[in-house]
Amino acid sequence: MFDHISIQLLLGQLLIGLINGSFYAMLSLGLAIIFGLIHVVNFAHGAQYMLGAFVALLLLNHLGIPYWGALFIAPVVVGAVGLLMEQTILKPLRHLDHLYSLLATFAAVLIMEGLMRLEFGSTGLPYASPLPGGINLGFMFLPWYRGWVVVFSLVVCIATWLLIEKTKLGAYLRAANERPEIVESFGINVPRMMSLTYAFGVGLAGLGGVLAAPIYQVSPSMGSNLMIVIFAVVVIGGMGSILGAILTGYLIGIVEGLTKVFYPEASNLAIFVIMIVALILRPNGLFSSPESSR
Repeated sequence: MFDHISIQLLLGQLLIGLINGSFYAMLSLGLAIIFGLIHVVNFAHGAQYMLGAFVALLLLNHLGIPYWGALFIAPVVVGAVGLLMEQTILKPLRHLDHLYSLLATFAAVLIMEGLMRLEFGSTGLPYASPLPGGINLGFMFLPWYRGWVVVFSLVVCIATWLLIEKTKLGAYLRAANERPEIVESFGINVPRMMSLTYAFGVGLAGLGGVLAAPIYQVSPSMGSNLMIVIFAVVVIGGMGSILGAILTGYLIGIVEGLTKVFYPEASNLAIFVIMIVALILRPNGLFSSPESSR
């Protein structure tokens, strides 16, 4: 039986896992959109997440634009950078093997992180919380801002899933993924739509960076520290599965939290054990569809 302290520890780690899972879900969502709809293995996703945090920091320090303004501006800026990257680097590689886009985006990561390190150094920079204070839940003290992150990320994930799965625009995107010539017959510029889809997925990474800035130190390496986990989440959920990325992101965050209670030494390995088991049982991912398998 759990004693009172153990129950408090368990509930506290579950809540921390849910907070971490919010970042996993949002970043995995953007990565799944980019791969599932335009077949690009975007290794630069972590660097674009980092870029969103730096844009928020620069907006605050140099233009006096607070967090709530950066929440809208930074994803647009990062999405615009992603659009430029797609047009200049990825578009020429669109019809080649996925390995080429992976290597190209990996090179972009090294460039972006190197430039940020050259300009700002390797030390993390603080970003003040826009929602100071919190609430005592009995088993832990929950800062208001971390509660806001959980709620906001859940709303963004659900809204994005509904946009892609339940709207006419989403139907066009899915159709362009399978039969672009049919979508073009309706007068839709499919290459432009694919470019904007990439910018949207990158914008989600930038939005995640803004959300992370008040919690974590803003540093050039903050994205690379997450990318291995995010790729594992997408693989477990199913490459290209939007719903799979969301559900698996939250699930992995919670599993990490529980592992830290029962076996802390294995907390960093738990996600990869889950990935191995998931790939053995369902090689295409837990939530993969027959279409994505093909």
